[in-house]
Amino acid sequence: MNVVAVFGASSPVAGDPVYDDGVRCGRLLAEAGFAVATGGYAGLMEAVSLGAAEAGGHVIGITVPDVFPGRSGGNVHLTEETRTASLLERIHEMVDLSVASIALPGSLGTATELLVAWNLAYVARFANATPKPVVAVGQQWQRLIPLLTEELETDGTLVTVVDTIEEAVQAVSAIPRSQ
Repeated sequence: MNVVAVFGASSPVAGDPVYDDGVRCGRLLAEAGFAVATGGYAGLMEAVSLGAAEAGGHVIGITVPDVFPGRSGGNVHLTEETRTASLLERIHEMVDLSVASIALPGSLGTATELLVAWNLAYVARFANATPKPVVAVGQQWQRLIPLLTEELETDGTLVTVVDTIEEAVQAVSAIPRSQ
């Protein structure tokens, strides 16, 4: 199963344009033959899960109950839920099981997820491995990725920054897939 990890804000609700983008992202990924993995809770995680589920896709939620004890579990659109002990374990699990990562708009948590995926792509070369594609959608990443590339003197080519959900799905659809 080819899985795409999708990171995004937990605050958007149904009816917000960014939530609608998340639903479209999940749907387009499922229609392209991908399963999706999200953080499993609300906001864009729920939106992506909803879109993928409505399109008949497999939806994996990677949750962290000890970090978010007030949340009653994953969203209702999950096909399966994997519980992890920490946020870092959650991010690593999402990236490890995926063939690519997409970062939608978000805040500090989404930035952390994006940076971990980027760093794992960066260090893949030290193990003679092929870096997994990382795609970031939206204006905030268009400003942040070049800034971090310059300030941290790192490889910004490992993150493909795009304007739209459609461009993000097209970018991950272009990668070779396992059977």
